[in-house]
Amino acid sequence: MFGQFVLALRKRWEGAEVMRQMDALGVQSISITNLTALFTGMVLALQTSYALAQFGGKLFVGRVVVLSICRELGPTLTALMVAARVGAGITAELGTMNVTEQVDALRALGASPIRKLVVPRVLAVTMMLPILTLLADFLGIFGGLFIAVFEIKIGASFYISTILSSLHYNDLMHGLCKTPFFGIEIAMIGCYNGLTASGGADGVGRATTTAVVLSSITVLMTDFFLTKLFLILPLGIQ
Repeated sequence: MFGQFVLALRKRWEGAEVMRQMDALGVQSISITNLTALFTGMVLALQTSYALAQFGGKLFVGRVVVLSICRELGPTLTALMVAARVGAGITAELGTMNVTEQVDALRALGASPIRKLVVPRVLAVTMMLPILTLLADFLGIFGGLFIAVFEIKIGASFYISTILSSLHYNDLMHGLCKTPFFGIEIAMIGCYNGLTASGGADGVGRATTTAVVLSSITVLMTDFFLTKLFLILPLGIQ
């Protein structure tokens, strides 16, 4: 399916459908990804402050939060939330179309299911995931700021200055460069399981569960190998 997807990219895209999928799969996922990042930043700041208190290192909470969120937690947790929501949605939608023979009807009309159904969804998720990750990074840092000010009693100006001095362009790109890989994996796994679903409603349910599990595991495995790759490349993102 991935090979057919690459070949379909050479033809004219369904621009209107891509935009519709960007809204359905990306924009409507903002609330869940931002909420996850916000409370992750708050918990991270809280736990870090208690861990560093015995060493007198509470002032370094901002540095730990911003680097953890931007390099790892932001992109990974965002991808996992998207895998749960979007991966399940894609599989259920395409699976229902497949078991009700709508996909066969497309083929009978001479249309390619890959170009009509797969390409817009894969492109939409791949393009929207970096944007969702950027928003999640900001909300995670803001959550850490909230805890730093009201719980740890660190001044907001000091927290922000610590973030600005600690965060570099490479730290941000280290996380963002992973997101296109995550997006392709999530959308491709969802589309594949949807288009191969069979057995009625029960089969669609099994395919949806499989898609979410495989997407989550693949995201975590890919995150590890991409992190290793970025750290060992001579001119990589370090």
